[in-house]
Formats: sequence, structure tokens, C-alpha cells
Amino acid sequence: MRSATPRLLAAALTAVVLAAGAPARLFAHHEILAKFDDGKRTTLKGVVTLIDWRNPHVHVFINVPRGAGQPANWAIELESPIDLQKNGWNRATLQPGDAISVEGWAARDGSRQIWGNSVVLGATGRRVLNVTPRAPAPLVSARPTPRWPDKQPRLGALPGGTEGYWAYPSSTVLVENGANIPMDAWGLLKNIADAPKVAPMQPWALALYTARQRRFLRDDPMFLNCKPPGGPRQFQQPYGVQLVEDRERSRVFVLIGSGNNNYRIIYTDGRGHVGQIGGDDDNPLYYGRGVGTWDGDAFVVDTRGFNEDFWFTNGGLPHTEQLRLVEKFTRTDFDTMKYEVMIEDPGAYTRPWSSSWTLRWVAGEEMPRHYCQDNRS
Repeated sequence: MRSATPRLLAAALTAVVLAAGAPARLFAHHEILAKFDDGKRTTLKGVVTLIDWRNPHVHVFINVPRGAGQPANWAIELESPIDLQKNGWNRATLQPGDAISVEGWAARDGSRQIWGNSVVLGATGRRVLNVTPRAPAPLVSARPTPRWPDKQPRLGALPGGTEGYWAYPSSTVLVENGANIPMDAWGLLKNIADAPKVAPMQPWALALYTARQRRFLRDDPMFLNCKPPGGPRQFQQPYGVQLVEDRERSRVFVLIGSGNNNYRIIYTDGRGHVGQIGGDDDNPLYYGRGVGTWDGDAFVVDTRGFNEDFWFTNGGLPHTEQLRLVEKFTRTDFDTMKYEVMIEDPGAYTRPWSSSWTLRWVAGEEMPRHYCQDNRS
């Protein structure tokens, strides 16, 4: 059995112990409580000086009066431009010079930043830049699974038909099948004592997972450094995925709307888990090396060769370079994709374990394209 790497052990040993927090918002590209304290509710009134309309979060800057001195400039962090635009807002909703009042959560580090739960125009009293959760349209009836002429299920859109993508995962966290553990959409536990129930972790992995949880997931590499959402995490993200089958070249592309608009290639030509000579042949990867085969109506993907520089799921469950994933994609009907994953990592877990959820087909829409590096928060 492999023990924890020095880098991972250092992260576990140096983690600062903080009190557990309440659930965060469902939209943001990371756990909001990693940066903001929901116990520090703050109200500000000021005048808009700048609107920074870029991913991963829109920021509105305001001057707030403070006695006889110069006003203090505050940054109001909001949802992404993608979510704001879907709710009818745009970069012209607010203008420099507008007087607004803001209610939200103060930054944990004491800087002049707050998470904007409510933004109200002073001139009209109208609430602006708020986001309402979207839900998939209810299914009237189950449509049959689309198939190729050879009767193999199609994983994506029909040629010549309306475009679409897979989104609205029924779960955005990774826990062992059968476990019912309260946590928020980004995997932050409501009760830290539930940590051992999430998965069969080795002691060092449990210690690291607990440390990450106590720090409100603030060490998430996807948040800090825009690292890709490899592993099952790519199917937990808010902006969905597209599965594009290139049968001529025996491969399937997984195009990812979140992260940095990354993509993954799954080969179906029977090759082994090896990289390209002179390229990535000796390098562990964020998405590993996936080899796919069909088992009846299920597309089964065996992926190995991961590096340790990312979190493979929301919530911060650890993994090592020994991680192996066996994923199964089953399009049970036109609008439903069942995703099942078996996790095997003798460096971090005491035994193999499994998890599963479903994704919904979003027809007639282009998959959102989210670029993390536009605007570092």
C-alpha cells in the first residue's frame, strides 16, 4: 500500500482548523464559504465606480462613505456572467454613478469584499443582478434512446438535429452508494463527524479530507489555480458536458463547459493505457488515459494514469497516482444518462467503492463556455 505523498501530508498537517459552515450557493464555480463568512452579514450603501463583467465571477466596485475622510472602495462579488445573463441581466444593468445598497457576507480575511446576496438600486428600489435556480423542464413522457444504424446507443446529439448537452446532475458530490450524508452542492459537510462515512478512506486520506473540510474547501486547486475538474468531477459541474463520438477515428470527446472549457479524449480502438510517444507517454494526466468499450447498451470506460494536482470530486476527497476509475455511461432514454463510477485507489482507500447519478439532456441550447482565467477572484 502506498502512503500519502509528502506534499499531501504537508497539506493535511498545516491546515487551519475552522468551524464548519452553512451550505453555499449552487451556482458559483467554487464553495462560496471558502472565501466569505455567512456569519458576518454586512450591509453597504455606496456609488458604483466599476463593473467587471468577466468569469468566474462578476464584480461590482462601489465607493462607500466613511465619515469626513475618503470613501472606501469595496468589491461586491456576484455569480458568473453566464448565470446572470440567463436571468436577464447584462453588463449595462448597473452603470458607474448608480447608488446601490448591498447585503451580503463579509470576506473571511477582513478585506473590503463581500458576497452579494442582494443588490438594490437606490433610485428605484429594484433588486438587480439576482439569480434564480434553474431546473430542467419536466419530462412529459420517456422518449426512446437514439441509436446509430448498427443499434448502438448515441451518446450525444443526432446528426442534423438540434444541438444539446448533458447537465443538471442529480448529485454534485461523490459519496459511496447507499450513504446519505448531508452536505452542500460543493461537497461541504454539514457535520464534520460524518467524514468517515463518505468513502472507505485510509487514515491519512481521512485526515486530509477532514482538514480540507475544516478549511471550507478553500484549498481547491480548481478555485486557486484553475486546475481542470478531472475524474467524476467533470460530471458534477454546473455548465454540463457534451459527448461527441468520432467513430471514424475510434474516439469519444468529452467537452466540458465548466473549468476552463477543457476536453477529454476516450479511445475506443482497443489500445492500452499508454500515452503518445514523445508526448504524454510518461506523464500522469488530469483526465487520465481512458479506454472505452461497449457492454450491451453501456459505454464502459477504464481510466488510469492520473496526476495528484487536482481534486477529482467536489468536496476534496483525496486520491493518488494509483487512482483507477471504471465509468459506465448508459443512456436509458433520450433525455437521461446514467453515470456510474467505480473508484479503485489502493494508495488512498481501503477497498474499491462506487457511486452513481444521472444527467439530463438539454436540447436546443449551446453548452455554456466558462473560462476560469478571465477574472481571478
